[in-house]
Amino acid sequence: MNIDAKEKAFLDLIAWSEGAKYDTIVTGVDGASTFTDFSTHPFANGKPAILVREPCVAFPKGLYSTASGRYQLMLRWWLPYKTLLGLTDFSPASQDAIALQQIRERRAIALIEAGNMDLAVEACNNIWASFPGNNYGQGGRSLEGMLAQYQILLQGETNELKSAA
Repeated sequence: MNIDAKEKAFLDLIAWSEGAKYDTIVTGVDGASTFTDFSTHPFANGKPAILVREPCVAFPKGLYSTASGRYQLMLRWWLPYKTLLGLTDFSPASQDAIALQQIRERRAIALIEAGNMDLAVEACNNIWASFPGNNYGQGGRSLEGMLAQYQILLQGETNELKSAA
């Protein structure tokens, strides 16, 4: 997979914003966890979702998640993207391919290439809960912080992106 510097920095920005690595499982009330089997999504084999928020008025039954990997992909999106992209595993390269497809679907690749990072972040804020401007109620980063971090990442201070050529 050929990923240019701006796309690579945006992928790194997502990972930074989500606080995730390729082996991260969503942090639940019992703390963080990781996985080691990249053959499929960690929840694809019947593992129960993780409780991420105790029951409260807004979430009477609590809030559960299956978000996993560097881009915190939910299990419900794994199979459609696996099929669409012809993926055979949940490896770092597959995770990168899915994130790039999600960015493409939001028509943000052109925005990234043109340097319109504020619009690219806004275009993708319905995918990643840590992005500013969504309505997931999970907090999130400020746009100013995201733009500043993107510039740092674009300067080459990136890490853990495995599929760049």
